[in-house]
Amino acid sequence: MAKSDTVAGDSLGVALDQHEINGDHIENDTELGSVHIHNNVIATIARLAAIKVPGVSEMSGGIVDDLAGIIRSKKSGDRGIRVTFEDSGVVIEIHVILDYGVRIPHVAWQLQTEVRQAVEQMTGKHVKAVQVVVQGVKLPTDAERGELRESAG
Repeated sequence: MAKSDTVAGDSLGVALDQHEINGDHIENDTELGSVHIHNNVIATIARLAAIKVPGVSEMSGGIVDDLAGIIRSKKSGDRGIRVTFEDSGVVIEIHVILDYGVRIPHVAWQLQTEVRQAVEQMTGKHVKAVQVVVQGVKLPTDAERGELRESAG
């Protein structure tokens, strides 16, 4: 197995050969052949949609991402995102750090909406759920705090 291609959402960090197909992909069979969408692709789409949402400071990987990074080089495109497949659709779990002062429920709802739309539009597959895990809040820097005080006063 090649160590260059990894499976996003695989908690053990199993590396797969690029040409090897397993259960962690979406497959469409047509009269012209089949289309396989690997979960790394879905994780990258979800990440790009998520970082565009106002109030999202950064994606946050959990301990699994940190351990996987020690064992192999985890691509930043899927850090903080876990993609699983169920019979009725794709389930995406996103770990984020938000900017201080944002309305967390509002930003989480925007994340769910934007990620769902991006993945469904690009893959044509149903997104069953987008689970948002807020792992932290980014505190403003000293300069940003000074600007906040000036604008409030």
